[in-house]
This record gives sequence, structure tokens and C-alpha cells, in this order.
Amino acid sequence: MDLGVFAGPGNHWPCDIARRRAPQAWALIQIRNPKSAIRNSPMFTGIIEELGRVREVEKRGEDARIVIEARLVTEDIHDGDSIAVNGVCLTALAVQKDSFAADVSRETLNRSTLGGLQSGTPVNLERSVTPITRLGGHLVQGHVDARGKFLGAEAHGGSWTVRIAYPAEIARYLVFKGSVAVEGISLTIAELTDEFFAIAIIPKTMEVTNFSHLRPGDEVNLEADVIAKYVERILSFSPQSPRESGE
Repeated sequence: MDLGVFAGPGNHWPCDIARRRAPQAWALIQIRNPKSAIRNSPMFTGIIEELGRVREVEKRGEDARIVIEARLVTEDIHDGDSIAVNGVCLTALAVQKDSFAADVSRETLNRSTLGGLQSGTPVNLERSVTPITRLGGHLVQGHVDARGKFLGAEAHGGSWTVRIAYPAEIARYLVFKGSVAVEGISLTIAELTDEFFAIAIIPKTMEVTNFSHLRPGDEVNLEADVIAKYVERILSFSPQSPRESGE
């Protein structure tokens, strides 16, 4: 896995052990058993529903519990449901009308930007998809591949071009006009260089996400398109010889 939260007592919690499954397999399981599929293999679309705010960060040894203020996403979630916070799949706990908590492991704190959250920090929130959700973005797992760096935003009289520096280890997954999740937001790569990619941001995205709060040098969570990862994995295996295949 790239990133998940090891936060619950067992596999009952959907994000305790993040699982990589092909989108086709996930969809098939979803049709056969929609409730099981959503709880055991949560997916997101990268369409941010609400800009929440961190109320509290409590250190628990090398782990942490965060409490996030929110009103929209808490309308129909319950303890144990999955929710993406800045693109990180977490398990909602202690759900209230105006807040929820989540336990965050050391691995998650180190790999993502959640380790830098403080009281008052704005965060992007999205509930996991249901069988009838419109896929307005792309398939997002909530498993962060790497941290990038916000280089800046160039205004164009109502829209913006945002440049994000990325580490070399995810370069092979990025393609021009391909999808990428930045802070959990489904975006399209409009320009790609060896050091950074650029994305176009419309006013609505700037309004409802944390992009307007980013400053040059701030780190951001990056998740590459899961399809590219599966293609790479498949191609890494050579075809079996007739003897190996039993022919």
C-alpha cells in the first residue's frame, strides 16, 4: 500500500489496512455486495465536498488523533465510515453534527502532510463513494504516493495556473492531460516537465478547497492515477513459457 490509516481494532474499519484492488474488481464486488464493497474498499472521486478546519491535534506517542470541524460531510456518516482528509483515507470516529475525529498512524503522519496539521488548519473533505455516486473526477484511493511542493499560482483574471513540484519516484505515473490528485482534489495535468506539473484551477475549486490557503513552499499530498500503477505491475511480469503455463 501507499498510505492508509491503521487506526481501528481490526478489519472491520475500512481504512485500517489500505488495499490495492483493480477498479474493475472493485466495481464487480460493489455490484454483488454494495455495502461490503464500500466498507472494505473505499474509493473517492477527488471532488471536494467541504472545506473543514482542524479543531484539535492530540499526540499519542508516535501517532495522533485529530478532530475536524465539519457540517456537510457529517450529515450522514457514522463511526467507522471512510472520509478523505486532504486526500488521505481516514476512518471517522466520534462523529458529531459539527465534527469528527480520526486516529492517524505514524506511517500516515510521516508520508503525508497530515503530520503538519495544527489547530485552525483548513482541510479538504470528501466522503467515500456509494454505488450511485457520480464519478465527477477519477478513481482516488486516498493512499498518498508522495509529498509534492506548491510552487505558486499565476492568476489569469478568474482562473489560475498552479505549479506543483513532484519527487522523481512518481514521475513515471504522470502524463500530459492525465489525472492526478493533489490534496485529494481530482485535477488534470496541463503541463508536465521533469521538475513540476501545472494544473488549471477554476474559481469554484479555489473557493471550496484549501488551494487559496497554500503558500509557495507548502507541501501537498500527491496520489497518482491507480490505473497507471496496475499497468506497471502487470507489465513487470514476463509472459509464461508454454511449459510454465502447463501447455
